[in-house]
Amino acid sequence: MTSPAAPARRVPEAVHRRRWAILGVLMLSLLIVVLDNSILNVAIKTISTPAPTGLGATQSELEWAINAYTLVFAGLLFTAGLLGDRLGRKKVLVGGLVVFGLGSALAAFSGSPAELIGFRAVMGLGAAFVMPATLAVLMNVFERDEQPKAIGIWAGGVGLAIAIGPITGGLLLDHFWWGSVFLINVPFVVLAVALMLWLVPDSRDPKPGRIDPVGVVLSVAGLVLLVYGIIKGGQLADFTDPTVLAAIGGGLAVLAAFVVVEKRSDHPSIDMAYFRNRVFSAAIVAIALVFFALMGVTFFAVFYTQSVRGYSPLETGLLMLPLAAAQMIFAPRARLLVDRFGNKATTTAGLVVLAAMLAAFATLDGDTPIWVLEVVFFLMGAGMAHVMTPVSVVIMQALPREKAGSASALSNTFRQVGGALGIAVLGSVLSTAYRNGIEDKLGLLPPGVRHAAGESIEATLAVADRLGARGEPLAAAADDAFLHAMHVTALWGAGVAMVGAVVVAVFLPGRTPAPEEDREEQEMVSAPD
Repeated sequence: MTSPAAPARRVPEAVHRRRWAILGVLMLSLLIVVLDNSILNVAIKTISTPAPTGLGATQSELEWAINAYTLVFAGLLFTAGLLGDRLGRKKVLVGGLVVFGLGSALAAFSGSPAELIGFRAVMGLGAAFVMPATLAVLMNVFERDEQPKAIGIWAGGVGLAIAIGPITGGLLLDHFWWGSVFLINVPFVVLAVALMLWLVPDSRDPKPGRIDPVGVVLSVAGLVLLVYGIIKGGQLADFTDPTVLAAIGGGLAVLAAFVVVEKRSDHPSIDMAYFRNRVFSAAIVAIALVFFALMGVTFFAVFYTQSVRGYSPLETGLLMLPLAAAQMIFAPRARLLVDRFGNKATTTAGLVVLAAMLAAFATLDGDTPIWVLEVVFFLMGAGMAHVMTPVSVVIMQALPREKAGSASALSNTFRQVGGALGIAVLGSVLSTAYRNGIEDKLGLLPPGVRHAAGESIEATLAVADRLGARGEPLAAAADDAFLHAMHVTALWGAGVAMVGAVVVAVFLPGRTPAPEEDREEQEMVSAPD
């Protein structure tokens, strides 16, 4: 029996030889974008502190500082993916990194919460052009048989960023002012651009789609209105307020119009035909729900560790290490479980573990042994790793290679929209539950400060601190109210993760069918001479 001929290689030999170095550069670019959000997670308490330590941002302003980035990022991702397919992914990557670096430098010197929100939006603009291009380039420098392994390592890079971010943020906040958590991005951007120009080949779609400006405007406007309404409802602790109802209703109406326009367009931002594939749709929904739950929980976990438990930003970063370590350990290896048990079993189990760990937050109180939180974080990271890698592979291999930018953009769009809605919805649940829990204790305060003091635990603690010894009962009440709010919010997050588990259990395949070229190769191997 003669050895079968090796399948024809689609990637040029010169590119194939340096594919792992290229992956390293792509991961550095990804690291910068993800690192920023994970650094910000430990800085939100500092930014909420009154000047000169912070900016005195309210909880709703903090949510907007996070979501201004996320909404611009999510709203422009698909257009960025199309531009990368049309103009060349390397050019788009470099341009995105430069804009992100400029936005970071401006954000570092913001003089008010409003300025910070604006510059975070600029950073989101740059990041939108980085994220889809990294995965699209990856799909064009690796052969199909190595793509799952490369995507696993790429997904592990997210875990690395989640690990490095909080620790880096904590170290910076221990020694410098709050703006240093943004300024740190600039040298990384310079290094990434230099390596990109040296190592990474350019690629583009030979038949790129046209840009859809109407779709872009409708998607961004709809998401901003929807998220504004949700955050405003949490801020007021009243979702029946006319302003809140108008914003949420308007956002849903605009998003419905977006879907109608996309279906009728001959050059849509999002090709709705992709969603006729139930496997593809289920994978997209799983990514969105994982980030909905994770981003919402990360938002309150920082206040739990710093405000209730009294840990510093650096200590909080170290406490979150198990979450990141688990992702780094398991993300590259998740494909081994998929090979053995299939996508359905692996992803469903990952979501069930994630849901259980989110529910476990509802058991934490002010004196729970800290090792319990560490175990929860580790298992949460393990659950996420066994969702992100399998569904990323499903999504990226569902579309042709030349549409890699579109597939990556879709994946990241729904990831970011899920994260934005997670922060908005779960942040509003947290805010509403907290205000309801603390309201009765604010009666002794002057009427003018009651509303602001009830917006967040940090606002209440700031008032209690100014009262001195008379404020100690108020501080204790703030801790109790926050813990109750955290428990309620955690159970909401767990419920969302369980919905994701049901979706993938019903719609994902038991085992991924072998690609046509792999089946042909197997037939050649098994055929007699």
